Amino acid sequence: MTLDEIRAELPVLERKAYLNAGTFGPLPRRTVEAQRAWEDRALEEGRAGRAFFAEVIEDRARLKTALGALVGAPAESIALTTSTSEACNIVAAGLRLSPGDEVVTTDAEHPGLLSPLATWGADIRVAAVSQAPASEALRLLEEQITPRTKLVAVSHVTWTTGQVIPVAELAGRHFHLLVDGAQSAGAIPVDVGALECDYYTVSGQKWLLGPDTTGCLYVRPERIGELEMAFASYLSWADPIALEPAAGAQRYESVWTSAASVSGLLASLAFAAEAGEERFGHARAMAGRARELVAVRGLEVVTEPGQATLVSFVPDGPADELVDRLADRGVVVRDLPQTGWVRASCGFWTSEDDLARLADGL
Repeated sequence: MTLDEIRAELPVLERKAYLNAGTFGPLPRRTVEAQRAWEDRALEEGRAGRAFFAEVIEDRARLKTALGALVGAPAESIALTTSTSEACNIVAAGLRLSPGDEVVTTDAEHPGLLSPLATWGADIRVAAVSQAPASEALRLLEEQITPRTKLVAVSHVTWTTGQVIPVAELAGRHFHLLVDGAQSAGAIPVDVGALECDYYTVSGQKWLLGPDTTGCLYVRPERIGELEMAFASYLSWADPIALEPAAGAQRYESVWTSAASVSGLLASLAFAAEAGEERFGHARAMAGRARELVAVRGLEVVTEPGQATLVSFVPDGPADELVDRLADRGVVVRDLPQTGWVRASCGFWTSEDDLARLADGL
């Protein structure tokens, strides 16, 4: 697809420079149409019956296949979730973290990852990567890892600056490796096999442009069974009467994602696939261009060159006020709490005109 064809499927771009996929991606027209079709069907035909549920189950299987293809994993390694936060909770609870267990993370993590770690009372060691050059991240993490470390839990791409954490270099050691993919899956290429991580979380509503409360958890096949079922549901069992766990990662599914949302995310993934692998290079090029335009206006760019698709910078006044002023001009970005920074998200739909509008607003 050409950039014009891609943008034509995202109606919000007719009115706004939408630079906030790090929170919510712009919805494709086809995604909303797919959701609406399911809701209309439920309204007219009801939400029950053998044929209805057979189709829902088939769509869930198709979605696992599509999400697996996105991250380089077999469908049986994918559990559908409502968010990366839920997925992180599944791992933290399934590992039975408790006081005395050592967990290593960074000071650039989202509360969706930090909260599960804190809830279970593990001993948390923090690598201070947020103020260090990206090239120092691995060293800083390794300084916190000890023979007692049970889990290393980090983002693939940090939500604050778009820094890419070298997670592959942490794999294959004595600890479990949980990677938060909220800001990476759909934004940059992801191959969990190459990363050799044990768990990888995916958010559907961000860079995948999917409906709210969609996502997944990848569980490395060798860890299935070792990770306990902490939030079992009807979906978790091959035989819900005999309580025989489902094969593969389905045993970790704790929430029934609505049929409409499943259908919507399938449509969003199909849209991304049609955009082609070139979409990743375009998004990174737009992030690089955004850095240049912000710097030309004399503002400090926090995000280093060559990272992912987020660009954070220091405004010349209160960050929330700048976000509001830009919103009045049809430019959608966000401020980052407790940092004073503003963050712009560049996707495969971003154009030079979007960035020019951002620059003019600054």
